[in-house]
Amino acid sequence: MIIAGGEGQRLRPLTDDRPKGMVPVAGKPILQHHIEWLRDNGVRHAVIACGYRYDVIEEYFEDGSRFGLRVTYSIERTPLGRGGALKQAFEQVPQDVPWVVATNGDNLNSQRLAPLVRQHLRTGAVATLLLTQLRSPYGIAQQRGKHIIGFREKPLLSHWLNAGVYVLNREFLEACPEVGDHEDHLFPTLAEEGKLYGFRSRAYWKAIDTVKDLKEAEKELGLLAGK
Repeated sequence: MIIAGGEGQRLRPLTDDRPKGMVPVAGKPILQHHIEWLRDNGVRHAVIACGYRYDVIEEYFEDGSRFGLRVTYSIERTPLGRGGALKQAFEQVPQDVPWVVATNGDNLNSQRLAPLVRQHLRTGAVATLLLTQLRSPYGIAQQRGKHIIGFREKPLLSHWLNAGVYVLNREFLEACPEVGDHEDHLFPTLAEEGKLYGFRSRAYWKAIDTVKDLKEAEKELGLLAGK
């Protein structure tokens, strides 16, 4: 299940006529990169939860056959929030499916899904979050006493953040709010109950929120392709 209902206000005017996930990076929409990553990791059916300019997404991906997997759509007629979007999209999941992979469709990453799923099943978690190490957006001054002795350009920090890729049990999705965000109350509740796990990833990850992010992603994807 892919959350792709964002308007992408910080990417305007690029999103005046399309949703955030359809803004191109390295020659194809962000959402296409995302769907191809899911396909390459064994996903055969993707439900796209969309709202703003959903018609652009539908017209581009159609039934998904051109991209090697089945694509269906869960359309928000009124804004539901990310938790509500997941809950509505979950209605398209067959009753005998015990868990799903859910993602924020405006992120790019190269993490293999199999290790994440294996950990989820092994631990008995209700929800497992992909975590990525926080990188400073700024150069960091290094000091000895009051002297600056050097700089580190955008170093990795000791913190780990939610990368917007989840493995979620049916129990989680049934508890999602009809309207609202699952991160506000459901994640904290599961954490208190010991049912929320994290999978630390050092694979490539990029959130696309601004034009600067787009330009950086263009460069980074080019470097990855050259490896």
